[in-house]
Amino acid sequence: MDDLLKEGIVVVGAGQAGGRAVEAMRAAGFTGSLTLVGEEVDPPYERPSLSKEMLLGSDEVAWVRPREWYEAEGVTLRLGVRVSAIDRAARSLHLEDGSVLAYGALLLATGGRPRPLPVPGADHPRCHPIRALADTRALRPFLQPGAHLVVVGAGFIGLEAASAALKLGARVTVIEATAAVMARCVPLEVGSFYADLHARHGADIRFRTQVTAIEDAGGRPMVVLSGGERLEADAVVVGIGIVPNVELARDAGLSIENGIVVDAFGRTEDPFIWAAGDVASRFDPRYGRPVRLESWQNAQNAAIAVARNMIGNPVPYSEVPWFWSDQHGLNMQICGMVSSDLPWITRGSLATGTALLVQMDGDRPVAAIGMNAARDLRIVKELIALDAAVPAGRLADPALKLNDLLRNLKRDLRPVA
Repeated sequence: MDDLLKEGIVVVGAGQAGGRAVEAMRAAGFTGSLTLVGEEVDPPYERPSLSKEMLLGSDEVAWVRPREWYEAEGVTLRLGVRVSAIDRAARSLHLEDGSVLAYGALLLATGGRPRPLPVPGADHPRCHPIRALADTRALRPFLQPGAHLVVVGAGFIGLEAASAALKLGARVTVIEATAAVMARCVPLEVGSFYADLHARHGADIRFRTQVTAIEDAGGRPMVVLSGGERLEADAVVVGIGIVPNVELARDAGLSIENGIVVDAFGRTEDPFIWAAGDVASRFDPRYGRPVRLESWQNAQNAAIAVARNMIGNPVPYSEVPWFWSDQHGLNMQICGMVSSDLPWITRGSLATGTALLVQMDGDRPVAAIGMNAARDLRIVKELIALDAAVPAGRLADPALKLNDLLRNLKRDLRPVA
């Protein structure tokens, strides 16, 4: 695309995906004009530590690159400014500060925003999401002995916040509308294990309960529950998911379906506009359907792949999804696409806190959950990537060494010279 060199590339969204994209473009040899536009005043950083190490007091930000790198590489940063519109015909962006920015090609890495709590009073100044540096910094002063933190939503973000608060001596109440924790991504037995883990550390988890309002009590939030109970808190964490930031693309007439619709290469229907990261609903050839993922891996690896596709010979991107969470010193990793209706086998024991669960579709592993079992999970991730057939009974046998199994499968699949 000659226009890339003529007008340059603009990346909208200065999160991890946007940062990795401009990094990949320069690494791949793109020397044209490159501009990164973002609403936050900070350059790109990785978000996982916001609900982990940084809540526990670390001031170390996981910058994608130091600010000086962008200047050295000739990447123009336009931070603290929002893009208000895309003019596809003119191939230009209108920014809220009144400026207009032309592009030869455009990458939308606009990510997502915290899903708001739809109740009166949810805008209380001590009611916090955990999505940006400012959120974590605002919450940290309330995580201390004697403080009461109410967490709305028992997903990864909420439970990681609860874990940090309990470790720092705060009292924690978790409000969850369903009957289990992390219900969207783990089977009931794993959810029950984690509910017990949090309870043993002092968390009060209220299942099948909803927040109906947040009132002010002398500057402190008063959380009103569906049963009528009122909980006075020092702070509230809302962790009920994110909403993909599709408005800019939608208003420009691009297709939206649970995200910005892109093909396996990251392209929208507009040949000059691409999308990557949390906001992209990308056709995945591995699964034969569109997939939108909210994960560190997708924000990094998919953005790198799409960035390279924009400036070179496009290659379809597909990778076995991978997520992780740290709670009360226990590392949980998940790979693959967890299904609600496929059976699981277990290696090890949940009771000991070291276990590997593998979800099977017939004789093929399709997903896995590891608790303090990172090495074994990496092996199963490779088995999933190979679409390898492994009888469930054999995989469940604790005497089977997974690394030997993987090595033998790779040998059998090796083409004959």
